Amino acid sequence: MNINNCQIIGRVTRDPEARNLPSGSMVVNIGIATNRTWKNSEGVKQEEVEFVNAVAFGKLADIIKQYVVKGQLIYIQGRLKTDSWEAKDGTKRSATKVIIENMQMGARAGEGGRKTVQGDHEEVLDLPEEINVDDIPY
Repeated sequence: MNINNCQIIGRVTRDPEARNLPSGSMVVNIGIATNRTWKNSEGVKQEEVEFVNAVAFGKLADIIKQYVVKGQLIYIQGRLKTDSWEAKDGTKRSATKVIIENMQMGARAGEGGRKTVQGDHEEVLDLPEEINVDDIPY
């Protein structure tokens, strides 16, 4: 059996970068930072930050573009994909990203509420008041 599944909870590091594919479908890229803290053998608190690139397509991409902002807490679930290419200087490069399949938006700074999106299905839970559910075009 093979499984390619990951879950990430972290803060969005930049506003979503959206564009349309030639097919007309939207694609959006975001960065997410996750923090890990622990105490070393001397009892001193240590911290490490991991940065993750993620991409979403279609309706999910449109929702992320509209409602996700830098600094917001987000939960994503998806699969890992590694792209490889040859740079202009001839060196081989690669980058791994998460293809987002489901997500939950956490509160922006100073707000409460969340929205759950799983593929083409979405469920609104306790959204902040400034987002009007009737304005969501899906």
